[in-house]
Amino acid sequence: MAPAAHDHALDLPLGVGESVAPAAPDEVRQTVLLLFDAYRGGVHRYVRALGVTDRDGDDIVQEVFLALFDHVARGKDRSNLRGWLFKVAHNLALRHRAREARRRRLGSLLELRPVLDSTPTPEDRYLSGQRQARLLAVVDALPARDRRCLQLRAEGLRYREISRVLGISLGSVANSLARALARLRRADER
Repeated sequence: MAPAAHDHALDLPLGVGESVAPAAPDEVRQTVLLLFDAYRGGVHRYVRALGVTDRDGDDIVQEVFLALFDHVARGKDRSNLRGWLFKVAHNLALRHRAREARRRRLGSLLELRPVLDSTPTPEDRYLSGQRQARLLAVVDALPARDRRCLQLRAEGLRYREISRVLGISLGSVANSLARALARLRRADER
């Protein structure tokens, strides 16, 4: 695919549209700075349009261009860096929004906790500790793949992301999670 006309107008020091060996640090820095100047505003507007606050948008833009630095330094495909920037920004913004939503939900639950459950009795604390220890023992006893899938899912990653991170198929992710959750349910019923 040919690079966008706008990319050519940037007169990048590294071959846009090429996948080459890792580049010299000065060339990488110069390329990233040119792209930063050209696309920073657009990337920021895009993540803001996805519902991210201005301050968090600044952080996401910074992450996007750090990822770009790594991408270019490794000699990765440069055929559509503009599109690549927006794809990374999109993914980071969605992840950020999901994390924020989880935090808000958790915050709401924590605010309700005193109302729903005033000070637990010593017996409640003991039983809760026993349950937690039992579930942690089950997690520790899981096969490594099942445990890694469960940990990544607990961190909020989707099946497809887990598949990419671990280098396994979507079906394997689904099977690993189903096995892990079934074992946890059985242990929790005891």
